[in-house]
Amino acid sequence: MKIVSRNNSNLDVKIVLIFAIVAFLVIFSVLPMSYLVFRSFIGGAESFGRIYTNPLNWNALKNTLVTASLSMIFGVIIAFPLAWLVGRTDMYGRKFFRTLFVMTYMVPPYVGAMAWLRLLNPRVGTLNVLIAKVLGLSENPFNIYSIPGLVFVLTTFYYPYAFITISRSMEKMDPSLEEAAKISGAGTVRTLLKITLPVMLPSIVASGLLVFIAAASCYGIPSIIGAPGQIDTVTTRIIDYVYVGSSEGLSDAAALAVSLMLIANLVLYLSAFVTGNRHYTTISGKSTHPNIVKLGKWNVLVTICVSIFAFVVIILPFMTVAMTSFTKNLGKAFTPENLTLRYWNILFTRKPLLNSLKNSVISASAAATIGVGISCVMAWVANRTRSRFRTIPDSLITLGSGTPSVVIALALIMTMSGRFGLNIYNTLLIMIIAYVIKYLLMGMRTIAAAMSQIDASLEEAALISGASWLKSFVRVTLPLIAPSVVAGWFLIFMPSFYELTMSTLLYSTDTKTIGYELFTYQTYHSQQTASAIATGILIIVILVNYVLSKLSGDKFSI
Repeated sequence: MKIVSRNNSNLDVKIVLIFAIVAFLVIFSVLPMSYLVFRSFIGGAESFGRIYTNPLNWNALKNTLVTASLSMIFGVIIAFPLAWLVGRTDMYGRKFFRTLFVMTYMVPPYVGAMAWLRLLNPRVGTLNVLIAKVLGLSENPFNIYSIPGLVFVLTTFYYPYAFITISRSMEKMDPSLEEAAKISGAGTVRTLLKITLPVMLPSIVASGLLVFIAAASCYGIPSIIGAPGQIDTVTTRIIDYVYVGSSEGLSDAAALAVSLMLIANLVLYLSAFVTGNRHYTTISGKSTHPNIVKLGKWNVLVTICVSIFAFVVIILPFMTVAMTSFTKNLGKAFTPENLTLRYWNILFTRKPLLNSLKNSVISASAAATIGVGISCVMAWVANRTRSRFRTIPDSLITLGSGTPSVVIALALIMTMSGRFGLNIYNTLLIMIIAYVIKYLLMGMRTIAAAMSQIDASLEEAALISGASWLKSFVRVTLPLIAPSVVAGWFLIFMPSFYELTMSTLLYSTDTKTIGYELFTYQTYHSQQTASAIATGILIIVILVNYVLSKLSGDKFSI
């Protein structure tokens, strides 16, 4: 039912808010992206010719497509069985493993790169040396500074994208389909392969494409893992061109950025096409309580295998980073004599680091608050109106979220530096706007899903009683979706807090962030200090997850 307030002034409030949000999205998302595309073609064939006759750029494009594609394939191969075990079986510790598997989703990817750098360094990697010693090898078996090494780290940190998408769809799947297969005599494995897998195919494809976009858009991991092995990707080349500092450098960066943006949007379109045209009914009209498969005698073995995976992929890297932060001399063993609190002392006493932490908290909090405000209004528009144009804001939000971070930053640099009368470059505001554009979709989806479950008659009753639209929303709707609002706020806050790619391009002397500081310490200064910063971020992620779980009554967590 369409909700219309009887008070024209109240209607004006809605119109003003919606107009302001759409204007914000157009000014800071659509126009910068459009100008970036326009700027890339300003130089015509000369600009693109200069870019694509450079062997380094072709090699970077090939590396990006190869690493992103392999990460997508391996990520889905890992995510599907884990989602099935956690969501559809009686495996021991399912809730614990679920939280653990998505932990890396809320942790900076470059933290994982730092960890595997310590573990699989071709010469002195702790795990490399240990494996060579145990197996009696003459040289260390692994080289993290390689395409396989880059794919491995990208996969371990982006498979949660597939895991979260697949597990959510699997939980909503109509159990009657599997029940019918079992009644017909099909076993567990046959049911999984013949029923569950085909029904889940659209979600599997969509989740894989999400992994592809994330891996192709990543900057932190390729810059830390790829640089020592001279492995360029499109994102690292774009930032190299920006750092040239000339007009030609920006034009070349724009040409490469457009290529990356086209790839990302092509993949998004492919995802929408697949999920839109291969539709299966996974949610029936009745309550869906997925059948729990009893593993029986295999339960212990399966739990052990999953535990080993979790230890190697999640616990070991995080533990390595934490241990490094207490290590005095990285060339010596981790013994009591080699322990120190010096680097943690630096973390809490060095003024530039504290200023960067303050900038991160302020910018992430502002981005999350603005994002949640926009999400609440746009979720109301999507769920409570019947306008033909109600999907436009959602499309604009999706455009920003699907655009690689480096492209967003470059587009804002080109358009928000005074060229069009607005100069916010080198300010915290431009970083806040970039975070909102990139991560707004996280809050939007969470809040829209919750609002769709609230009956419109509750708001109608408030309006009939004489309440304004704003009052009915604040007094009636908002309290009912409060857990989702809290979850949406944190889902925007966390990636904004530790963001690296956009911060690397947009920062100034006074607006450095903790993510940028971590990267520069790891790359140029002290690995131990970088590890202390990374461990601090890990602790914050765990605490935020705990607070989020408690505030939402265990309804939301990472």
